[in-house]
Amino acid sequence: MLGTEPKGAILLVDDDVNFVTLMSGYLSYQGYDVTTAETGTEAIELLGDVKPDLIISDIVMPEMNGYKFAETVRKSPEINWIPIIFLSARDQSQDRVRGLSSGATVYMIKPFELAELSAQIESALRSSQLMQQNRSKRAESKISVPEGVKLTNTELTVARLVAQGLSNLEIATRLNASKRTIESHISHMLKKTLLNNRTELSRWIIENNME
Repeated sequence: MLGTEPKGAILLVDDDVNFVTLMSGYLSYQGYDVTTAETGTEAIELLGDVKPDLIISDIVMPEMNGYKFAETVRKSPEINWIPIIFLSARDQSQDRVRGLSSGATVYMIKPFELAELSAQIESALRSSQLMQQNRSKRAESKISVPEGVKLTNTELTVARLVAQGLSNLEIATRLNASKRTIESHISHMLKKTLLNNRTELSRWIIENNME
């Protein structure tokens, strides 16, 4: 894999030195950049500086077990998006349920097929990347208007009703005004804000908590 970009960064958390050595070698051969930690506590400290694309963790570990580790990750906004794969010898249904409930994305039982692990890693990374892309698109597509734009009290009232999904006729009835008056208010707001339609006006009101 020399000379190629890593397929992703993985944090491997396990206190079994032999297992970590074998898994690190395999994952590195598969093209991943691997960082290791022996306990959940050490892993949490590492996550303060390192942001891997995926975490692979054991459950039975000293200081902080895998369940507590996953719960801690999920409570932190900076890292709660990272997929977690549990690799554990615990094969009871209640163990699976607890593992997934604590925040694991995937629960695999040792021993496992390396090919299956690779497939699970690739699947988890794809899902995570799609989620990150969608989150970025939502942030980039946020409605904006020229700085300093202010609505009159009447316009704000009309805009709030637009954001609630009311039609122009329904707004006119609610405010005891003519439909033409409401259309005039909306037209004036669109010119003032440089927005294109009622939908964008509604989004602007909602995104800025003006409703």
